[in-house]
Amino acid sequence: MINITDAAQAHFATLLSQQSAKTNIRVFVVNPGTAQAECGVSYCPVDSVEDTDITLNFNGFDAVVDADSAPFLEEADIDFVTDKMGSQLTLKAPNAKAKKIQDDAPLLERLNYVIETEINPQLANHGGNCLVTEVTEDKIAIVQFGGGCNGCSQIDMTLKEGIEKELLAKFEDEICGVRDATEHQAGEHSYY
Repeated sequence: MINITDAAQAHFATLLSQQSAKTNIRVFVVNPGTAQAECGVSYCPVDSVEDTDITLNFNGFDAVVDADSAPFLEEADIDFVTDKMGSQLTLKAPNAKAKKIQDDAPLLERLNYVIETEINPQLANHGGNCLVTEVTEDKIAIVQFGGGCNGCSQIDMTLKEGIEKELLAKFEDEICGVRDATEHQAGEHSYY
């Protein structure tokens, strides 16, 4: 589930040696499965471990993960890097914003997984988001925009030059285009 490099394990072991006995680490996701998902690591005293938690054994300590965060931490990597700028702990969780799905999941689920993990984080920079609501019989993915994308003057470019290109590259045999179904209304919420 979570890969913790040897360097990060050594770093955690050093930090935990300064805590009370049997303290481990907790790895978690706040707002899992949403564009606002944030991953974190904290100390986990033995009395804060729940029956539903998952315990992963590492070199000299355990990593505790709550059941709600677990599916969103699949393929997560924790590393401790030292370079000219100093030392830093990094946590990369590619599935934090959307639970990893199977390769044979329905097309709509796979399309929305790409939307949630790759496209919506970019749209969120402008207060926007989107989702695929359906795929028509003629293989057109229908997209609904929200937030700052609704009424944005750049939406056609975002749709054709960004979203459509990315989805066609990943699903070239399953879709042949993307169409916007949003009734755009300009207003204060629009990014441009």
